[in-house]
Amino acid sequence: MALNLEDKKALVTEVNEVASKALSVVAAEYRGLTVTQMTELRSKSRAAGVYMRVVKNTLARKAVAGTSFECLSPVLKGPLVLAFSKDDPGAAARVIKAFSKDNDKLVTTAVSLGGQLLTAKSLDQVASLPTREQALAMLMGVMRAPIQKLVGTLQATPSKLVRTLAAVRDQKQAQPA
Repeated sequence: MALNLEDKKALVTEVNEVASKALSVVAAEYRGLTVTQMTELRSKSRAAGVYMRVVKNTLARKAVAGTSFECLSPVLKGPLVLAFSKDDPGAAARVIKAFSKDNDKLVTTAVSLGGQLLTAKSLDQVASLPTREQALAMLMGVMRAPIQKLVGTLQATPSKLVRTLAAVRDQKQAQPA
């Protein structure tokens, strides 16, 4: 169904608002996917917190203008679905990567992260980015390691002394009187 001018303006405004707050975007060509497959992809995207939208390329160029994803404009060709990661930079890439394993008709054309246009080959790298919780856990592990080593070092001397005294005691008890 064709969109009238007001609908197009509303669509551009909606996508622009999402793009201005998004952390990354994946553009993928969906030519050859069935309606059922697209519905499945959309539901997986919603579950992962990814905003996914099929937008005409001219409207998409207007929507990403003025955002950090303006670098996508030259590669917006063909029937594309745009997947915006709202909370986790790798969420859209993980959804597209997982879905394209089972559906080879979904082909990634571009990835944008932090205002930089990346090639489709970068999808695996972006998909392997840790989630916020994973990154915080890794940071806490790095922050905790020096303290654990210090505590271990400080405990080593008294525990070594106790083990030595216990060995001497056991040796004296084992000797006949």
